[in-house]
Amino acid sequence: MTEALDLTRPAGRAIGILLMNITGFGLPFAYSDPTNYGGATGANLWAWITTMMVFEGTQRGLFSILFGAGFVALATRRESAGSADAADLHYRRMMLMVVFGMIHSYLLLWRGEILFFYGMVGLFLFPLRKLSTKVLLIVATVGFAISAVWTQGERLAAITKHDKFVAAEAVKAAGGKLAKAQEGEISAWQDALAEAKPDAEKIQKNIDAHQGSYLDLVAYQAPGTANWESWQFYRHFFDYFSMMLIGMALFRGGVLTLAREPRLYWLMLVIGYTVGLTVNYWETRTVIDSGFAVLAFLQTKVTYDLGRVAMTMGHLGLLLLFCRSGYLSGLRNSLAAVGRMAFTNYISHSLICAVLFSGFGFGLYGKLERHQLYYVVFSIWLFQLLVSPIWLRHYLFGPLEWGWRSLTYVKKQPFRRHPVAELVPSVSVSNG
Repeated sequence: MTEALDLTRPAGRAIGILLMNITGFGLPFAYSDPTNYGGATGANLWAWITTMMVFEGTQRGLFSILFGAGFVALATRRESAGSADAADLHYRRMMLMVVFGMIHSYLLLWRGEILFFYGMVGLFLFPLRKLSTKVLLIVATVGFAISAVWTQGERLAAITKHDKFVAAEAVKAAGGKLAKAQEGEISAWQDALAEAKPDAEKIQKNIDAHQGSYLDLVAYQAPGTANWESWQFYRHFFDYFSMMLIGMALFRGGVLTLAREPRLYWLMLVIGYTVGLTVNYWETRTVIDSGFAVLAFLQTKVTYDLGRVAMTMGHLGLLLLFCRSGYLSGLRNSLAAVGRMAFTNYISHSLICAVLFSGFGFGLYGKLERHQLYYVVFSIWLFQLLVSPIWLRHYLFGPLEWGWRSLTYVKKQPFRRHPVAELVPSVSVSNG
């Protein structure tokens, strides 16, 4: 089981994350709101509905759960073997992940980079590795509560900003004189609208930047990347942290090692999907019925965490049942190979998409409709499912995994697989 889920691998555990990332690679300002760019009718609308209802927030959730499980599996194994360097290795791995994340975001141009977050949050995990399953779940619940309160605080603040705007506009429409504060309230909401619904000029500036040179794009994205790896890290810390603790708890409880009865996994699937799809349907329906109004997006934040966590557990239950089933062994072996090369495959998403979408490549940024982006996703998946097993027939690790291991252990690691003949000692045969 641990090989199937690749629990000890440190990054990029699910190729499914590209389902959500692809809009960031190929379209301007369209991740959540399809009316901004890429189409919001027909196949494009259905692509948005599917990703929002089934996958939004879940790939990040699975990523975090398996990260936590992988950490505790590796730490437990080393400490059980009597190694005294578990802490040293862990902190070195996390700091290397932070460095790789910064290279990935600033130089490889993926502004949705996640390795930096995982390396930083992972620094807080080691002292918690021996907590019981019950305590881990309690701490995770507290973390979720903090994150949810923060989200609702932001939601209420934005709605209050809208209400003040409406009140000020009513005074203005009645011919009344606006106080300076009311003028500021109108400007504040208009700024919020411009951020959520960028105008044609801002969209075109974004497209032009992506169609320019490599250095121009690095400079254009740097301020947003700096915000992502500073304020946004603090903002989302408890989200990632709590999911990692859940992963640690599920590993300790035998859930991720398939030590539990099948009934538990079916419960995860049924309850997770029932709650998650119900909540996500309401959110999606509310946004569509409003014509994708900014206020509707704000209103649906009240249930966002419930829907995505439930769907994440449903996906996890389905994944674990698949691992138990023994069905489609060829696909499972290919997925396991993708997992063993997870770091390499994750970074290759950015390299491939940079070539496809950026101006120094094929320049497809802003030229495909939303649904067409998923042809790119499926093509990359197929490529990785085919190439990863072939690569691992000849090499022990993916190239980035090998580099990471060598840096972690401060020693060059073996890379190539040696033919069996080279592993058998030669024997001299004499006829006399």
